[in-house]
Amino acid sequence: MSNAKLLSEKPITMAELKLELERVKKRDGELNFRANKTEEYINQVLAVEPKKATELKQKLEKLNVPRLREEHIAKLIDVAPTTADEVNMVAQAFTISITKENLKKVADTIKEYATEEK
Repeated sequence: MSNAKLLSEKPITMAELKLELERVKKRDGELNFRANKTEEYINQVLAVEPKKATELKQKLEKLNVPRLREEHIAKLIDVAPTTADEVNMVAQAFTISITKENLKKVADTIKEYATEEK
């Protein structure tokens, strides 16, 4: 068995993971059991289409919300909260505080990209 080393750690959204699984499936012809289960789960709960997720991520980063880091943005895209209260609940999971104005900006930005059947 090889000794794998972790070179870097970067949070990704479920939409990015879906694209990566599609790339692996195309390369290998099929996915292993765990990857198949992951793909099934993602297909059931994905709130933002993969093509839109990258654009949404860039827009959220451009908002320049203080203390909102890459892992917070990835989770916000995965959950796709569409109200300020929902964004606040996601932020509380990370124990960060965001002003009401910024909560509303984030919620409005996500609302533009979230799919209807959430």
